[in-house]
Amino acid sequence: MKASRPSLILYSIAFFFTIVFDILQYEYLTVCMKSIVIPSVFFYFYSSNNFKINRNQILIYLLCFTGEVFHIMDVEISEQGSMICFLFVYLMLIKTIVWDYERIRLKKSDMLPPILVIMLIVYLLCSVLSLQFDKMNEFQFLYLLYGVVLSILGFICYANYITRGSYLTLLLTLMITCFIISDMFYIFNKSSYSLVLTLICDVTQILAYFFMSKYFAVSGRKGIKR
Repeated sequence: MKASRPSLILYSIAFFFTIVFDILQYEYLTVCMKSIVIPSVFFYFYSSNNFKINRNQILIYLLCFTGEVFHIMDVEISEQGSMICFLFVYLMLIKTIVWDYERIRLKKSDMLPPILVIMLIVYLLCSVLSLQFDKMNEFQFLYLLYGVVLSILGFICYANYITRGSYLTLLLTLMITCFIISDMFYIFNKSSYSLVLTLICDVTQILAYFFMSKYFAVSGRKGIKR
């Protein structure tokens, strides 16, 4: 058995029970299962990468885990604490990807898809700010900053996929797409609860962790120049 197989099995089990508890509406158990996902994908990446990891990657996983723990705590600042954690995750992912791919050369014909993605994120950000205005007025700057950083990360990932079209950049595209969908449906679900929205949010977020780990593992094996 490969060293990464047990952690991948644990990830799959946590993924399955997250969906089950979502359907049964056991919110606390759902969050607990999602918290197991982070350690399992961490050990999956760690074992897949020949037990090598850098500080940046450790911090990314630690911040993801802390963001999930904020949801378990369910205190007044849980939402803002989790958002700050993932804001730093996105910033560190931007640093990692830019470091991996020093220059992005886009042709004029390649500009349309990334621009459309940014326009979509900006539209969603405006929608979120309008939904949160009454309840979260003092945190509007945080939401705005979060949306801007997510837009930049989205542009970098999609631009890399358009210009290079490799398996690695596909993983990046899948990762950022899942993060965007998860964040979008999380906010919409906060304003109007729906089981379908909850399932979409949780499934895409868990998949985002997997694609992120897969990217780290594959890039480590390919030896991208850092």
